[in-house]
Amino acid sequence: MILLHRLVLGTAVLAFCVVALGAYVRLSNAGLGCPDWPVCYGRLVPPTAAQEIAHADMAFPQRPVEIAKAWKEQIHRYAAGTLGLGIVLIALLSSRCPGVLRPAILPYALVALVVLQGLLGMWTVTLLLKPLVVVLHLVGGMTTLLLLWWLVLRNLQPAAAGAGGGDLRAHAVAAFAVLALQIALGGWTSSNYAAMACVDFPTCHNTWWPAMDFKEAFVLWRGLGINYEYGVLDAPARVAIHFTHRLGALLTFVVLGSLACRCLLSDRSVLNRAGAALAVMLVIQIGLGIANVKLGLPLTAAVAHNAGAAMLLLIVTTLLHLTIPLKR
Repeated sequence: MILLHRLVLGTAVLAFCVVALGAYVRLSNAGLGCPDWPVCYGRLVPPTAAQEIAHADMAFPQRPVEIAKAWKEQIHRYAAGTLGLGIVLIALLSSRCPGVLRPAILPYALVALVVLQGLLGMWTVTLLLKPLVVVLHLVGGMTTLLLLWWLVLRNLQPAAAGAGGGDLRAHAVAAFAVLALQIALGGWTSSNYAAMACVDFPTCHNTWWPAMDFKEAFVLWRGLGINYEYGVLDAPARVAIHFTHRLGALLTFVVLGSLACRCLLSDRSVLNRAGAALAVMLVIQIGLGIANVKLGLPLTAAVAHNAGAAMLLLIVTTLLHLTIPLKR
């Protein structure tokens, strides 16, 4: 069913946009632009008129209206809601046309994931940007994207599967695991406002091993009622998070870079193309990470860095598709 396949592809593109938009909201400090959920100051549309703003300020005195932030947050919710509807529609159509999409269970798993993402989105607001919840929400968004992309690959390019051998397959699985951990660590860095804990590169505070507090840096749960906007950690803990993310970036560069080289040296053109894409995107991503430090975390570069992580995830997922034999 061509319509269903196009819907899956379109929904995957939308999922990428939602991930990038979520990064934009988070990095522009608009995560609490709406203090309630799913409405914004009790309205489907953020208040804009003076009387509406005054009423909202009275109803939410702890969070006065900032129109720009409210619109950013609510637009992200609209986009995420549209994505959820698209996934539900995919599941409904696949149930009416069994066998059209493979694996058949994946559309229903995506529906369950979207429900969980909705809850995490709500808890992100109600628990005041608790880092663990923010990271889980990021991971959930990336997982939604990669599962939709897996549906695209599995159903639009099934003949390309199994192009690599066992060694390359194991390397691709390792690269996927390393990249997934690095993305989660990047989310932890962002949600703890540690992206600028080191303002020089390649050193940190002009030393190769700065003062760090790893014990405080990776406490996952600090209780309820704490507002995490702009972070609660002291400088040594933020430095520990930032420094760990740099070490993770080095490991990711080595593992993904070596995978790209192996694909470029393959005798299969499909692997050559995927390897080239991985190499180019990896260099761009490392460059964006360095630029964020050297330029003081400009919003455009920071959002591009998040989108770059999503692109790397899609490329490595494609390599998994190319190296793991699949059976219909």
